[in-house]
Amino acid sequence: MSKDNKEPIWKSDFPVRQEESTHVSRREFAKFLCLLSGGLALGNGFIAAKSLLPSKKEVEEEFYVCETSEVPIGQMKSFTIKENHKVPYILIHLGEDKWRCFEQKCTHLSCAVLYNHEINKIVCPCHQGFFNPETGDVLQGPPPRPLPQLSVIIKDGKIYVKEKV
Repeated sequence: MSKDNKEPIWKSDFPVRQEESTHVSRREFAKFLCLLSGGLALGNGFIAAKSLLPSKKEVEEEFYVCETSEVPIGQMKSFTIKENHKVPYILIHLGEDKWRCFEQKCTHLSCAVLYNHEINKIVCPCHQGFFNPETGDVLQGPPPRPLPQLSVIIKDGKIYVKEKV
């Protein structure tokens, strides 16, 4: 014990206050990091394994849009699929037996796109983005990706769409 303040000498060499004694030690922190890293690795492994499994959507559903006579050549029709009300689509009649269907949201800022037959382009009026009506590829402007496309199926004068595989 020191003579001045009546505490053991070792306490002066190791000054740990009582309120600091509840802090996490390095060993406990390292255990926590190992546990957290292991959990993240398992989670990533689960996601990777799930992506390799075949999807449950084996049967592709076709959705009715309209009659072929409702959309003249050079025109478009906007529609939504009943199960997915938030996503609008456009059906474009490019020529005799030539139909295309794209999501109506621009890939830049989700503005509504429209088909312009006079210039033969799909136009985003918000920022002057242009898309190819054959493929949905970006021709000009700020859109970073092509428009998502659906397959068009004609049966007995009726138009159906389904997701492209």
